[in-house]
Amino acid sequence: MEPGELSGAERRVWAALPAGTRDALAGLPAADLRTLLLTVARDRAAVASPAEVLRRWREDRFVRPSEVDARVLARLEARLWELLPTDVAGVELSPVVPLGTCSTVAPVSQNRIVTTLRGTEVVSDPTNALAVEAAARRRRQGRTGEVHLAAVHRVLRAQDFGPDASAHFRLFTLVSSARDAGSGRTEARLLRRHLAWWRAVLAELARPAAPRLHVTVLDDPVLGERLADSVRPALADDGIPLLDEPERERGRGYYIGCALRLTLHDGGWEVGDGGFTDWTARLTGDAKERCLVSCLATERLVNGGAGR
Repeated sequence: MEPGELSGAERRVWAALPAGTRDALAGLPAADLRTLLLTVARDRAAVASPAEVLRRWREDRFVRPSEVDARVLARLEARLWELLPTDVAGVELSPVVPLGTCSTVAPVSQNRIVTTLRGTEVVSDPTNALAVEAAARRRRQGRTGEVHLAAVHRVLRAQDFGPDASAHFRLFTLVSSARDAGSGRTEARLLRRHLAWWRAVLAELARPAAPRLHVTVLDDPVLGERLADSVRPALADDGIPLLDEPERERGRGYYIGCALRLTLHDGGWEVGDGGFTDWTARLTGDAKERCLVSCLATERLVNGGAGR
């Protein structure tokens, strides 16, 4: 659906309201619109019954608890923090971020994100939130500085992943941002950091599940050269293969230069993803800024046979 184009449900709702309602609401100051929507929410909550709350708890995919054992998940995530290099700053994110945190820098529809009534949105991807924090920190640094951040966060996504999939799940996320040094050297250095750490994680927590790292160079021959002459030689051969995946199409247009995947069971069970983005460059207004994001779905790691 093109930006600004209404879905069938949206057209039905607007058609049921008095003419001019949409323009009137769009023209309200932000504070007044929030007041109006909060009033509507308060009125609807006032007539909700305990039975209705219980029904929604059973039926609403947004609110059902995760089925993973919380103790197993906590032990696995604690070990991830212990394995993290000391120069990576841990960040405890807010449950919400500014409205447009994802859609302003990435090709993501706002319809896939749970928007609140207060000009914010529920975190749907902590890599975007960490990129904003990285951009804020980079603006306080000199050009030679760099930022490495990590967070673990439960995310909520509005799209329907199917009857057996949860709308919310936990991601352990890394985001690195540094200024371009030319000839793909900055990208190579960031790739070495992320790949080395994910390889160490998979080697310790998932080796019996046949883990794999996959890399795809996305139309960037210079980065392809650095992958061959700088990244691969620096990664110790510990039995976790780093496989080229040139046929990959998913993520093109979202990632630039290079994309990553983390899998178990010889590639059949994906547990992580990542790649280079232009997010910190766009957030800081500096085209020389380079940003690598990567993440691991910790519940999928547990369900895939690791971390127990």
